Amino acid sequence: MAQQSTETDWVSRFADEVIAEAERRAPGKVTSGASAPEVVVASGLSPSGPIHLGNLREVMTPHLVADEIRRRGIPCTHILSWDDYDRFRKVPAGIDPSWEEHIGKPLTAVPAPPGSAYPNWAEHFKAAMEEALAELGIEYRGISQTAQYTSGAYREQILHAMRHRKEIDAVLDRYRTKDKATGKPKKQQQKPVDEAELEAAEGSGAASEDDGSAGGAGYFPYKPYCTACNKDFTKVIGYDDATTELTYECVACAHSETVALSEFDHGKLVWKVDWPMRWAYEGVVFEPSGVDHSSPGSSFVVGGQIVREVFGAEQPIGPMYAFVGISGMAKMSSSKGGVPTPGDALKIMEAPLLRWLYARRKPNQSFKIAFDQEIQRLYDEWDKLAAKVADGTAQPADAAAYARAVGTAAGELPRTPRPLPYRTLASVVDITAGHDEQTLRILSELDPEKPVTSLDETRPRLDKAEHWITTQVPADQRTVVRAEPDAELLASLDEQSRGALRLLLDGLDDHWSLDGLTTLVYGVPKIQAGLSPEAKPTPELKVAQRAFFALLYNLLVGRDTGPRLPTLLLAVGADRVRTLLGG
Repeated sequence: MAQQSTETDWVSRFADEVIAEAERRAPGKVTSGASAPEVVVASGLSPSGPIHLGNLREVMTPHLVADEIRRRGIPCTHILSWDDYDRFRKVPAGIDPSWEEHIGKPLTAVPAPPGSAYPNWAEHFKAAMEEALAELGIEYRGISQTAQYTSGAYREQILHAMRHRKEIDAVLDRYRTKDKATGKPKKQQQKPVDEAELEAAEGSGAASEDDGSAGGAGYFPYKPYCTACNKDFTKVIGYDDATTELTYECVACAHSETVALSEFDHGKLVWKVDWPMRWAYEGVVFEPSGVDHSSPGSSFVVGGQIVREVFGAEQPIGPMYAFVGISGMAKMSSSKGGVPTPGDALKIMEAPLLRWLYARRKPNQSFKIAFDQEIQRLYDEWDKLAAKVADGTAQPADAAAYARAVGTAAGELPRTPRPLPYRTLASVVDITAGHDEQTLRILSELDPEKPVTSLDETRPRLDKAEHWITTQVPADQRTVVRAEPDAELLASLDEQSRGALRLLLDGLDDHWSLDGLTTLVYGVPKIQAGLSPEAKPTPELKVAQRAFFALLYNLLVGRDTGPRLPTLLLAVGADRVRTLLGG
């Protein structure tokens, strides 16, 4: 990619850094051709509940970088670790409280939510995210941590960590805010504990994560799941390095046993050791992390020292990514008691648009995803960018973000063949209540010179707009066309208003298209003021236009506002417009 683009496009810049880092680790091999080792970038997600749009940044950031590396002809693998061997921490809102009996079990050992078709809790929430990632065109190699741990894949790494538990403990102790022996705060803390930060970080592998048990028998970075109750309320009370015999007791059920860790596969390394172990095991070069990992005692900071000092490998490079907010979260998500998921977003917007929101902002820049009226403006901005890209006038960074949104190194994503304005489609399905024949009639009249002949031309954007109208627009804001004329309002009109309606009705036949009706409705007040329909509006003229528009809305839909008038007129139909306007 050209130097100008590299300077302005964050994805290219990170790709440059990742390739340089991979070359530093394996000099002369990364860019040498087909036999080059694959560059590894990574993400991690915990399917402990709905995986939301903020979590998507954890996947989208390395995806975009990996895709750019592949576009340059360099082999690159994006691994996605499903942290499905994490403990079940709490019962989410809306779930039967009896699920509390499963707290402490691996996520893959917890029953799926009521009514789910999936075998366990983790698979239920993974499935929704996997479906969204497929629609977004994100290629990755999924790794189940349950499968890795229970198959013994990490056995040597676990034994290695246990042999070096004193070194691990020493690293962790540099950042502990409480004394191991007394449990009291240390006199000199690296950083005051921010309770709000810790609460926000829960479940993310941040500073609040248990870093292992330290008691009379010493520190241990490994936590067994009890073989009797399958929970992790366990405490290691003895370990023999020579025989690998480990003795633990369970606080939950009082079970205790001694196992050979060289054969035992029913537990895992604590998070602050597990993460750096995986960096070494997979050879990860690039992995982003959330802002909760920026504190001195966070798992990313601590992991960087553990991966070097204990596992003899290097920490990945990668940015901290910022918060992703939601604009206008409505009943679709609030009913779940949580924030929207990528699947929720993909019901109201096309995949390229959602990809673009992440591609156009640097990872350290926060942004919002619109579920309210703002989505219409967002689509307008997207369509304007598409036009600029098509005629070659887009800025390099904007063009790069667009290219990353509409396709990957593997090819282009599916797109709407005839991308009509989202706000127009939303207005039409609002007025027609999704009636296909009426919708097609209206869309075919938008541009008589190039009529829409099938709704398939406008899909999937049409379906996304319809879903937005039906799930995000409150019932009292939906458009309902009057069944009968408002005789009382019509009778009360002054001559000026009656004249404006006559001018509109007289011009309907000659202006029956979206552009024509736009010219007509804006032109009527101009003509009444003795001006040309093409005249630029004055402040006085704008007041007259607003009053005329309010009159039309009241006569057509019984309120002062509504969908864009040209679209509304097309939707209502010429004959019914004449009836409702007293013609």
